[in-house]
Amino acid sequence: MEIPENIQQQLNQFQQLQQQAQAVTMQIQTVEVQIQETERALEELNKTDENTEVFKQAGNLLIKVDYKDAVDDAEEKLETLKLRKQTMARQEERVMKKLEEMQTNIQAAMQGMAPNGA
Repeated sequence: MEIPENIQQQLNQFQQLQQQAQAVTMQIQTVEVQIQETERALEELNKTDENTEVFKQAGNLLIKVDYKDAVDDAEEKLETLKLRKQTMARQEERVMKKLEEMQTNIQAAMQGMAPNGA
């Protein structure tokens, strides 16, 4: 049995949406790793005092920075990463909901194609 053109288009859109969902999930995982790394850096900074020499990586170089600036930068980065993760989680939620809707529509269309008595 041949699949009608409109259902084939829906299947193609469904596959593209699945790929988009997978990409968003991978991006969320990457941000989660960055959050963990930033939290660890902040923990280490908090274990030291303000007189400790602190260095920041800039490409292949380590550059000496002010302790307070390093803490402020890490806190700001952590906040930004958490906001990014929330935004991506909402995007993932929307994509997953759309996938469920499309799956239901495709299944209904495919069942409508089934010969009577099957």
